[in-house]
Amino acid sequence: MDIPAPDRVVRLAVDLVNTRTLSPERLTSPAAVREFLLDHGESDPITLDDADLVAVRAVRERIRPVFHAEPATAARVLNELLEEYAVRPYLSDHDGSPWHLHVAKPGATWAEWLAATTALGLASFVAGHGFKALAVCAAADCEQVFANAAEKRPRRFCTPRCSSRTRVASYRARQS
Repeated sequence: MDIPAPDRVVRLAVDLVNTRTLSPERLTSPAAVREFLLDHGESDPITLDDADLVAVRAVRERIRPVFHAEPATAARVLNELLEEYAVRPYLSDHDGSPWHLHVAKPGATWAEWLAATTALGLASFVAGHGFKALAVCAAADCEQVFANAAEKRPRRFCTPRCSSRTRVASYRARQS
């Protein structure tokens, strides 16, 4: 449960929020949360139960407004998460792992770790790129969020697929 690289932790936050959009819920069980963590570079042992599932979903819902809200509100959300879950960063080499940085308290649950890590990652990201770099897809049928560090190339859509679908729908609407 170390602090991943900055781009990886922003991807972790984005992907966590995107586990529940207009698509079906993807965090349906403790095993699904475990798979999510493994897919994002965490290593075993990852032991989770139904309480962890509920807690991780709650963290997800607390992070979601950061992508939707005005900057002052989003900053307040991140600051509240940092105050509640983050501790002074410290180095650890627990369980024989290489030295790495932790920002969650020792013995934190996976939900507490996600809250502290993603809040710190998103706060660092917006400090460097501004809140305008965090967005919700502009496609009418999509709720995916994304982070865009390319300041000279603003994005409105989460993927080229959503952009294309929106352009085609707009073209068809003009033709009728």
